[in-house]
Amino acid sequence: MASTPETEGQKPKHRPIVRIGIFIIAHSFIVSVVCCTAGVLALLLLPVLAKKTYVSENALMPGSAIPMITDQDVSGANNFINELTSLNSKSQSLNIEIPRLIALHMANLGGEVSYHMFQNQPNKFHPLHFFTSTDTEANNVNQTCESYATNTVGIIRAPRGDGKESIVLVTPYNPVNLSPNETLSLGIAYSVFSLLTQVSWLAKDIIWLAADSQHGQYNSVAAWLKDYHTPSFGGFGKLHDDECHISNDIIEMEVSDTLRRAGTMAAALVIKVANTGEAGEQDALNIYAEASNGQMPNLDLINVVSYLAVHGQGLRVQVDKLVSLLDSTWLKFIGEVFETVGKIARSVNPQWKFGISVKEYVEGSATLVSSLYNQALGVPTGSHGAFRDYQVDAITMEISPKLFSNSKGRQTELLFRGGRLVEGVIRSVNNLLEKFHQSFFLYLLTSSNKFVSVGVYMIAFLLLVAPLPVLAASLFSDTIKSYVKSEKNQPFKSWRWLYPTKTVFLVHLWGAIISLLPYFIYQIPDSQPTSRLLIWASLSLFILIVLGSFFRARSAEWALLKSVTVSSAFIGLCLMSVINFATAEIGALLLVPMCLMTKPWRVAGKVQSALNLVLVIIGFPGATFFVVKSVLGFENGSSLVEFWYWVESLWAWNSATYIYICMVHLPCWILCIYILLHPC
Repeated sequence: MASTPETEGQKPKHRPIVRIGIFIIAHSFIVSVVCCTAGVLALLLLPVLAKKTYVSENALMPGSAIPMITDQDVSGANNFINELTSLNSKSQSLNIEIPRLIALHMANLGGEVSYHMFQNQPNKFHPLHFFTSTDTEANNVNQTCESYATNTVGIIRAPRGDGKESIVLVTPYNPVNLSPNETLSLGIAYSVFSLLTQVSWLAKDIIWLAADSQHGQYNSVAAWLKDYHTPSFGGFGKLHDDECHISNDIIEMEVSDTLRRAGTMAAALVIKVANTGEAGEQDALNIYAEASNGQMPNLDLINVVSYLAVHGQGLRVQVDKLVSLLDSTWLKFIGEVFETVGKIARSVNPQWKFGISVKEYVEGSATLVSSLYNQALGVPTGSHGAFRDYQVDAITMEISPKLFSNSKGRQTELLFRGGRLVEGVIRSVNNLLEKFHQSFFLYLLTSSNKFVSVGVYMIAFLLLVAPLPVLAASLFSDTIKSYVKSEKNQPFKSWRWLYPTKTVFLVHLWGAIISLLPYFIYQIPDSQPTSRLLIWASLSLFILIVLGSFFRARSAEWALLKSVTVSSAFIGLCLMSVINFATAEIGALLLVPMCLMTKPWRVAGKVQSALNLVLVIIGFPGATFFVVKSVLGFENGSSLVEFWYWVESLWAWNSATYIYICMVHLPCWILCIYILLHPC
């Protein structure tokens, strides 16, 4: 059928989804403002949207059994504590005598005992440390005998089990300087171990790890886990027999010179008692759950511990919170606004349960910020973090007595309450037929009994980063239109975007290079933290200048450069959200406004230029560190030295945040400065 002149002159109609996309790109400024405002509002609403925790796995059945710990178990624990205290005041070689005493009591209770010798492995930066484990044997060079420590391991074989699963109890202690709270935590584990050697309902093996923490609580557990999961041939005591005389004493007292193993670990509990008590009407239980790179244990494990502590032992459960925010005026103001909105909503419809009290909002926000910070930092909050590297759910339970007292009655009370709590958790985990899987692994805590799931907190992040691809498409579209108009309807050459892409690639290559510089800086002997930081900054600037000679910028191409920069920031933030959401969320709060507002100073007005300058200053990681430290009330030591130690902690713990800062945030920050100074 021949086409008519009318049909030939008509433009083809786009599909509805395409028309929506064109409309959004054409109104990118409005979309950016709306999305960023909604993203910040959604972040502020997270404490309001938090839900009550609940036990998802029915098989756990917390509190369904009556505690079985008896006076005899607690009496034995008291005698054990007295022997530890007496030995601590008399003996000179505590690093040998205390493990020997612990092993003796484990064996007398009927457990299988072995020793695990390990050396302190200092955290040194290595380029491949983020991707592979370090070479332990290589690190043993130049180690002294004082660097050796001894973990004591006791195992109870389950009478109803097949040896394929186990539950781990960890009690860190320092044999060189054994404190009363450490003896009390050992006593709690002893009372539970004493009970479990007699019961018939046990279906999972029990491992009691008395971790020698003279070189750090995390290091002792991590060393044992590494050797536990590594096939070995021969005894650990004989391994270093020729190197240190201390090993001869260890071998003499060993029940077995090989590391004994049980089944696959279903869960792990780190038992601690706080050094000092807290003011209050009841004892408290502090729960620490954050592991490396934002990993969290299954929420059911926290729910079981919290339920048994509150309803079974009458403890006040609390999680870590940022205390400096509790007196924040602006948080109280926001809480009052949400409380008023909630009252109005309930007056309209009583079934609308929106809004919380000001006190709940402030405390929830302080806990949420602490949870975000700990997850973003990527550093474990306790020795339980070592278990998450092996996909084992673990938490640290720290009992904080209202008033720490050495009186016999108070000590017995704490042994009963702590022992019954641990017993209840073990009974619940013992009921599981498979690993924890029912509840959440991705969540943020706003209190001990409230959480925000991944489906809620990702909304704030997605709203924040949504303007980035819209702006990139808008800039690219405007560049095409301006080129066609200026070149008298000449077709736009599609390869022109390769020039700014090369610039963006070189800057990101610079970020990858400077992320490796600390390895070489650490080769400089006797260098101080401040000098290391200055050397790192100087080399980074020199490499940037060298790579900058390859930059190719045209006066009319700053929009294309910004388009590619915004696209790379969007990709980097989205990739980081998969690895560690908390880092991506904080990074988006800093990076998105800077990327959206950046414009050459010759094109932007005075107000926008001033705003760009403020955003660029705050967007620099060092400036952000100092601003956050001053706002939240962290004042510790010299600023430069403290900043360097903070950076050191990131790579020492294999934190992905370090990779993000060097390979995503810093390159985008440099590119934003480059756009600001672009010679239009």
